[in-house]
Amino acid sequence: MSAESRAAILEEIAGSERFLLVTHENPDGDALGSLVAMHNVLGALGKDSLMFMDASEFPLPYEYRFFVFERLASASPDDVDERTVIYLDCGNIDRNPAAVGKHDDAHILNIDHHHDNTRFGTVNHVVEEASCTAEIVWDLMRALGVAPTQTIADALYVGLVTDTGKFMYENTGTRAHVMAAELIDAGVDVNGVYRRLYEDMPYAKLELLGRGLASIERYDEGRLTVTCLTREDYAATGAEESYSEGVIDHLRSIHGTKVAALSRELTADANGDAAGVRRKKVSLRATDGEVDVSLIARTGGGGGHRQAAGFTTDLDHDSLVAFLREQLAAQLGVPAS
Repeated sequence: MSAESRAAILEEIAGSERFLLVTHENPDGDALGSLVAMHNVLGALGKDSLMFMDASEFPLPYEYRFFVFERLASASPDDVDERTVIYLDCGNIDRNPAAVGKHDDAHILNIDHHHDNTRFGTVNHVVEEASCTAEIVWDLMRALGVAPTQTIADALYVGLVTDTGKFMYENTGTRAHVMAAELIDAGVDVNGVYRRLYEDMPYAKLELLGRGLASIERYDEGRLTVTCLTREDYAATGAEESYSEGVIDHLRSIHGTKVAALSRELTADANGDAAGVRRKKVSLRATDGEVDVSLIARTGGGGGHRQAAGFTTDLDHDSLVAFLREQLAAQLGVPAS
């Protein structure tokens, strides 16, 4: 970890009294877990902390609805200029729908682990080797002398288990397991968290998975595995957009796959509809270190991690597949076949 930026963040937290916590749009387990944990850590220090999430983010995906958001604002508060803004798990300030604090005199603490973070903060504590942003919050919590409450421990564990793919991804290091052990000692119910995140699923999610698996296509000797979910798939199953979570993991597990891609049509996109375009959210996963999918995502206007990234596109399906094949071939140094 960067000792210098870590010390600077700790000094900022100790020296400030009022905070506004924000994260990226369409927040995942790490974003939400880090947000809730940091809010409660600041509360334990007697700080005035306020969380921000745009109203458009609700309802959250069903697996995250157990989170309790005390002191949550859905619009930028009137006193935002008087608060230290902490961005959590957000590689680019524009990934927050309201771009809170995006002006020259804003005081921003940028806490993240994405290697392509744009370092937009007044102080940037970007720890690329951390398994998740929750791991960084856990480290700061310990340095601040705060003992994890049940709420903090559960929130941090959710961030950890989701961003490491249940401890299966290559970003899972020794610290991740030490962190897990400490959080379990603090009272985390491992089975209970697992059931909230990965079981008790709505039947419509299983139906949507079936449609995704039925549409799998493989290219270039199986190096690229792709599937798509259309608006018609969502309408026929009654599934919410967030129910596509997990589909890509099945693609990633297929033997021979280097890159798995899930393309899902956005079901509510007024601008795209007006232009006669069905915009798509594309999720990418790499199976090993040979391909950096964040490079592909950035070329498509998005970003993310080396092994998990995404972007939004107007390309039709055939054009999207051609783009992905070209990008994969370029990184592997082999022609698309």
